[in-house]
Amino acid sequence: MANRITVTICGEDYTFMAEESLSYMQKVAALVDAKMSEIMGAGGRVSRMDAAVLAAANMADEMLKQQLSTENLRRQLKGYLDEANKAKSELSECKRELFKLQQQKK
Repeated sequence: MANRITVTICGEDYTFMAEESLSYMQKVAALVDAKMSEIMGAGGRVSRMDAAVLAAANMADEMLKQQLSTENLRRQLKGYLDEANKAKSELSECKRELFKLQQQKK
């Protein structure tokens, strides 16, 4: 069931409908409002529409950079897991070899 909430972004009211919680949607709206306010307050005269486009572009840039960073971390983690599995296999082989040597001594 979709949640419905009215939020204010740059002085305008918008109604959101989403599956996420009301507090989450408020955070989303607050982030958009903050980005747009930052752009509009940066000095020059920027229309609300231009501020919205620039905010969307900035947020898309941040998202893409985070996705890249996440993918790099996944690749790095996979490398670590591969190394750990290799070390585990080598340890098992060493244990088998040790067991064989102990059996030969008896």
